[in-house]
Amino acid sequence: MSEVRTRFAPSPTGYLHIGGLRTALYTYLIARKNNGKFLLRIEDTDQERFVEGATEVIYKTLKIVGLEHDEGPDIGGPYGPYVQSERKHIYREYADKLVELGGAYYCFCTRERLDALREEAEKNKETFRYDGHCRHLSAEEAAARIAAGESFVVRQKVPQSGTVSFHDELFGTITVENSTLDDGVLLKSDGLPTYNFANVVDDHLMKINPVVRGSEYLSSTPKYNLIYEAFGWEIPKYIHLSPVMKEPGKKLSKRDGDASFDDFYSKGYLMEAIVNYVALLGWSPGDDREFFTIEELKEAFDIEGLSKSPAVFDINKLRWMNTEYIRRKSLEEFHQLALPYYEKMGLKDMDLLKISQLIQPRTEVLNEIPDQIDFLVNMPDYDPELYVHKKSKTNLENSYENLQLALEVLESLEDWSEEGLHNALLGLVERLGVKNSLVLWPVRIAVSGKAVTPGGAIEILYLLGKGESLRRIQIGIDKLKAAVGK
Repeated sequence: MSEVRTRFAPSPTGYLHIGGLRTALYTYLIARKNNGKFLLRIEDTDQERFVEGATEVIYKTLKIVGLEHDEGPDIGGPYGPYVQSERKHIYREYADKLVELGGAYYCFCTRERLDALREEAEKNKETFRYDGHCRHLSAEEAAARIAAGESFVVRQKVPQSGTVSFHDELFGTITVENSTLDDGVLLKSDGLPTYNFANVVDDHLMKINPVVRGSEYLSSTPKYNLIYEAFGWEIPKYIHLSPVMKEPGKKLSKRDGDASFDDFYSKGYLMEAIVNYVALLGWSPGDDREFFTIEELKEAFDIEGLSKSPAVFDINKLRWMNTEYIRRKSLEEFHQLALPYYEKMGLKDMDLLKISQLIQPRTEVLNEIPDQIDFLVNMPDYDPELYVHKKSKTNLENSYENLQLALEVLESLEDWSEEGLHNALLGLVERLGVKNSLVLWPVRIAVSGKAVTPGGAIEILYLLGKGESLRRIQIGIDKLKAAVGK
């Protein structure tokens, strides 16, 4: 085989879901593994399903995940245009040529006639197939009807007997009876091609080899090969990828609103974790490794590791992998990821790096950050029962007493550093001759209003600063006073 040239050819019909991202990733890796070229082609011939802005989403996603293409609509290349709607004249030219070669024919059947055929098939509980009504029109008659302005489509002329075979790198050799194939439409009445025609013409003209796509196209590949053969073109290698399922028996689907890359990314899943997880949805490196950078994937990826079985998308596994990626970040790296969340929350006049240090070990997905630290911005109204902690042996009465003592100590404290706070509160504990928790637990509840927080009383006091801390502790004392009836 000459130079490896692969293509990712999405339709701009919405967001890029996980299955589409995996196809892009595998296609990219096959090209890079073989020092080949990776192309981006936008297949927008289905104008009814076109979604405004979807093409920009495709560009943005590929850029974020680092799948840089060598040729495409935005950067050009020797085989453009790379948007199918801009190649309309090319498809008409090749459709006419295919008719001349005997691989297709002009069809003038009206929508009413075809609808009647469909209704008849449904009534008989049969799969609709075109009946070949226009298959044997002479070239002269077809030309005359076209010249007269009659609406037409171009249909593929599938042999009515014999078989067609093809080899797939994963699924092996597949043979289909020609009698089971339909004379499908190749060029629509508006002059735009169907997918079945456009992808063959484009893959040939753009020298794509191997062709990588989903296994749902296995059943259509014999018809593609008949087009290749009619033109006398070389048939490319095929790699049909097994589907990604959201549960056994149900595919991930844009139409069903299944999560896209953008959904996960905007929720705070790391790009590296998503790409790493997607790479393992249907591919195995052949050993126990689970963590790969893009560069490592370029080295390790091999089509021998691809599976014919459907892969099931497991959100819990993705979450686990994301957690691992967050844990492996340096504090400064995590801090940079967390800063946009702090800014959106309006956190200021605090030691933000300290907050990052406290929450990094507790964060699994970045969008959990606000819920972990919202009390730093807005003190929640809480139930005094939070002061009751059996394990710490705190109750309403001793919390009320110890919180008053803590307030006295903190009011006179000049060194509001973590060390200064630690020495002051632990000094109080020592003076009272009690367990640390009998002082620190009430203080923690008073300044956070939560039973679970990143960091303990000392860290929270430090972050809030003296004025806000004392204000919250006084509120806590007032709540406890009312609760114990003093």
